[in-house]
Amino acid sequence: MAKKLAFTPLADRVLVKPDAKAGEKKLASGIILPETVEKDKLMTGTVVAVGPGKHGESGDRIAMEVAVGDEIVFKKPWDEPLKIDGEEMYVLAESEISLIKRS
Repeated sequence: MAKKLAFTPLADRVLVKPDAKAGEKKLASGIILPETVEKDKLMTGTVVAVGPGKHGESGDRIAMEVAVGDEIVFKKPWDEPLKIDGEEMYVLAESEISLIKRS
C-alpha cells in the first residue's frame, strides 16, 4: 500500500518523483560535464500526487490530464528538488509536462 503524503499539490500543480539521475557525462576528450551543466535536458519521472485542477473563466474546475502513477517527460526545472520523506521530488505546473505514458 502506498504511503500517504503529508503534502497535497494545489490547483494545477503536480508532485513528481524523478527517475534515477544519469549523473555526470564524460566526453570523448576526457572532459567531465556535471549534471548541473545541462539545465535544459528532458527528465522522466512518476507522478506522486496531483492537485484538483485550476478554475476556468466560468468558475468551473478544469480537470487534470495527469494522474497518480503516470510516467511523464518534463524539462528539468531551475528550482532545486524538494526532499519529502527522504526522496527528491519536483513540484511542476501541469503545463510544464511534455509527455505522458500511462501505465
